[in-house]
Amino acid sequence: MFQVQGSIVALVTPMAADGGLDFGALERLIEFHLENGTDAIVAVGTTGESATLDHEEHCVVIRRVVEQVKGRCPVIAGTGANSTREALDLTRCAMQAGADACLLVTPYYNKPTQEGLFQHYKLIAETLPIPQILYNVPGRTACDMRPETVDRLADLPNIVGIKEASGSVERMRELVARCGDRLSVFSGDDGIGTEAMLNGAKGVISVTANVAPKTMHAMCAAALAGDRATAEELNSRLAALHKALFLESNPIPAKWAVARLGLIPPGIRLPLTPLSSQFHGDVEQAMRQAGVF
Repeated sequence: MFQVQGSIVALVTPMAADGGLDFGALERLIEFHLENGTDAIVAVGTTGESATLDHEEHCVVIRRVVEQVKGRCPVIAGTGANSTREALDLTRCAMQAGADACLLVTPYYNKPTQEGLFQHYKLIAETLPIPQILYNVPGRTACDMRPETVDRLADLPNIVGIKEASGSVERMRELVARCGDRLSVFSGDDGIGTEAMLNGAKGVISVTANVAPKTMHAMCAAALAGDRATAEELNSRLAALHKALFLESNPIPAKWAVARLGLIPPGIRLPLTPLSSQFHGDVEQAMRQAGVF
């Protein structure tokens, strides 16, 4: 059975100034994460600009990540869509590319009912045997998957986890209490990740890990071990970065920060634009506080 825990990076997708994919930078970025203790990689999730990659690009990036990782850590492919047919196609592509699991965001914009969400995920899970992680991020999708719906889906054997990004520790606790014996609960919010793990979550699917992977890994390891003092001390170094990486819409600040580290070029695709100059100092100061340079 697929299992993963710890610091799971929601990987940015490197792009040239014209928005073209930069596979050389992608290879360097993957090695950076493997060298710095990242426990698993999410390829082409929200932070990876999945909304602006076409189907072919989406599949190619997943395949290239799997090939570069070579089994050294789990690869989780972002394959969610607001069309169930498209989500099926992307999940099939990820499975064929050799991804270890898929991460499927709730269908955005069309605002399905809870029954619609259940049927959406049930169909994908029953059609394709790859392990699947649900992803609830109502602030982006205008769709909140309720714990009772997750509870129903947890009975499907290849639904193995949920990334919960509602920003609520109470929601995390409820999911652990309801479903923690059947699926892994992951925090999708860096700011509450420490507390989530101390309350039974298995890790963080993290934006901050793009910039400070070593400290994120150490913090997650301490929290999973129940060492509150060490986890909170490490998280205090990251706290400013958790906030700074959302001064503009994710992944705008994260891509600027990773480019500032010299790992990727500064490219990003419209309708997202490069980080406003007024925030450069704030992000850089948070990076210094986190000890990344």
